[in-house]
Amino acid sequence: MTTVPAQQQDREERLTELVVRSFDACANPRLQRLMVGLVRHLHAYIREVRLTEAEWAEAIDFLTRCGHITTDKRQEFILLSDTLGASMQTIAVNNEAYGEATEASVVGPFFVEGSPEVPLGGDISNGAAGEACWVEGSVRDTEGRPLPGVLIEVWEADEDGRYDVQYDDDRTAARAHLYTDDDGNYRFWGITPTPYPIPHDGPVGTMLETVGRSPLRASHLHFMVVHEGYRTLVTHIFVQGDPLLDSDAVFGVKESLVQHFQQQPDGTPTPDGRKVDGTWSAVRFDIVLAPART
Repeated sequence: MTTVPAQQQDREERLTELVVRSFDACANPRLQRLMVGLVRHLHAYIREVRLTEAEWAEAIDFLTRCGHITTDKRQEFILLSDTLGASMQTIAVNNEAYGEATEASVVGPFFVEGSPEVPLGGDISNGAAGEACWVEGSVRDTEGRPLPGVLIEVWEADEDGRYDVQYDDDRTAARAHLYTDDDGNYRFWGITPTPYPIPHDGPVGTMLETVGRSPLRASHLHFMVVHEGYRTLVTHIFVQGDPLLDSDAVFGVKESLVQHFQQQPDGTPTPDGRKVDGTWSAVRFDIVLAPART
């Protein structure tokens, strides 16, 4: 560890305090707290690692490249936040444990507003390649009461590990929304989740490769659950037995979200009588919503 002479330490500390005082006139107390905290932690990081000017220039160039590759269909800054664990830490801070409420996970960069609606028992795949998967469950509050009319957004990658927005043909596939019935239950057909890499052809991918990390995500299915009076839940379910559960690139896995996707042999009758060619899987995911913050 580098020993910094007292005179140098005093010089660095005075600079930090000078910058902190520059926010004294900020009329928004929350903004002032955010800016002061950012400055203190950023300066502390620079001083702790004794950041060189060349390293700082490289960091600025890295962020610039993240901006250049970002489009309306690709958000490199979300990938950066996810791969540094910042997204999951923010989620942890903002989704405090409440009874048996379902744990949250990252939204990821591929959620899209305006997904098509499917009826209960409908198929969200819309032609996306992959093994059929029957998904069912209930939505209840922390007192165990069923919640009817809950909006459930679901989206996932196809068997090639790509989301619909990653194709060039404007397809909408493997994403939809539906609502729980009067008893708080839901059900739909989707695709058995498979592992895939996050986009790694940009600066975030270069960062992962340089530090010896994999870009692979554990197999998962996304949920966003919305109901008035309750905390919006953004989460995934993961496939039990997936070897990537302990090395998910964005740290999204939580033990409570790992579910058993039961494989069904070819010819096994389906819950709704649908004809499925080949094998399929089935999973149950019961959701518990926490009350909205007052």
